[in-house]
Amino acid sequence: MDEHRAHPHKKISLKNIPTETEGPFEGKEHARAFTARAVADIQALQYRTFVEGKQSLLVVLQALDAGGKDGLIRKVLGRMNPQGCRTFPFKVPTSEELAHDFLWRIHAATPAAGKVSIFNRSHYEDVLIARVNDLVAKSVWKDRYKQINDFEDLLVQRGTKIVKIYLHISPGEQLERFKKRLDNPAKHWKLNAGDYATRERWGDYREAYEDVFEKCNSKHTPWYLIPADKKWYRDASVAAIIRKTFEEMDPQLPAVDVDVEEIRKLYERESAEQKD
Repeated sequence: MDEHRAHPHKKISLKNIPTETEGPFEGKEHARAFTARAVADIQALQYRTFVEGKQSLLVVLQALDAGGKDGLIRKVLGRMNPQGCRTFPFKVPTSEELAHDFLWRIHAATPAAGKVSIFNRSHYEDVLIARVNDLVAKSVWKDRYKQINDFEDLLVQRGTKIVKIYLHISPGEQLERFKKRLDNPAKHWKLNAGDYATRERWGDYREAYEDVFEKCNSKHTPWYLIPADKKWYRDASVAAIIRKTFEEMDPQLPAVDVDVEEIRKLYERESAEQKD
């Protein structure tokens, strides 16, 4: 967690952060075995969080196109019990959403006590895409950093743990993933000519992300910058971060307020009668 966490209020240069690493793992299979164990722990900790019903977890995922958000959700985050966990894929705002402030649709998706929300893209699009594509005036998106910080502080104060994850891939890896989409008819629905126009603005997006990591990053609302060219490392590192976050939350099962021995006697009586 310390290695990939962006230091609060410090200017980040994505050029100096690797997109590929193997970390402490001895290859793909070692990492996948670690991920499987971590996911099992996450499932148990999420169950305790759900039953406790006091705390909540918000996981924010951001990445450039083909960064791996869907794969990460499918292999790691989506393994949590859907009874207490929901994923929200924020797409282009609807006309109704545009008629409200930019956080209106976001606030409605935040997790209730005991629940987990996963944002596949998020409120940060309003200081990323909106900035790079000049969808709003500079004076508007500049004010949004403080509005986002205030919003996230509000969530923290009401018991929500926030983990923000940026999947950091290289231009070469992105292009290779675009090729795999072209070669696989089952993924043709993901094809978008606009993705190639976005590649031309790579430097602009990098600058916008670097400002986000500097201006919207605190001890209680941290960003983690994950080298994501190797999908197995991406999965293992995020699984480790989410497990550790749940462990720090330390959810507790509620105290038992029934007479267990009396319930046991009732069960044994019914069991004996069933056999007779």
